[in-house]
Amino acid sequence: MSAALRRRLVELFAWVDPGPETSHLVSDVTGWWRDPVVLAALGPALVAPFRSARPTVVVAPAVTGFLLGPLAATALGVGFVPAHKPGDGRLPAGPLTWAQSPPDFRGRSVDLAIRDRHLGPGDRVLLVDDWVATAAQVRAVYEICAARGAEPLGTSAVVAACPPAVTTELRVHGLLTDADLPD
Repeated sequence: MSAALRRRLVELFAWVDPGPETSHLVSDVTGWWRDPVVLAALGPALVAPFRSARPTVVVAPAVTGFLLGPLAATALGVGFVPAHKPGDGRLPAGPLTWAQSPPDFRGRSVDLAIRDRHLGPGDRVLLVDDWVATAAQVRAVYEICAARGAEPLGTSAVVAACPPAVTTELRVHGLLTDADLPD
């Protein structure tokens, strides 16, 4: 990844105070989507560490993954498979393979589902997302891959904020870490 992209990702990032009803700031990554140069560079930058592993498909969880997943898939010349969450709108029709994540940074478990007909034996999966903090959703997607006979090659995120042991275990690569972002 270029130093210019890294610098621009940091510049366009913001922490937002959602109001008195919450106890923490939330990340605002929408500046990344607004900048056409960053948007064009994200797909190639996310796939670069995994290109030599020859992924056959990119999987990404709702919601921001539905933007990053197709960018990464296009950069690789492969297809994209969304991992759906029940609370994010209508679930797709047809058979689904489900997994529940361990507790995430908010202490909640997230259900994820992938259409059976879009993931199967022989698939080599690259998972992409905007942010990996606890890797809870990564674990759930890897579980779905195992159930479908697909091989997870690793995860690429714009921000990898998980502990080093988790990064190594799950093969998580980040363009940035949480330490790169402003306080």
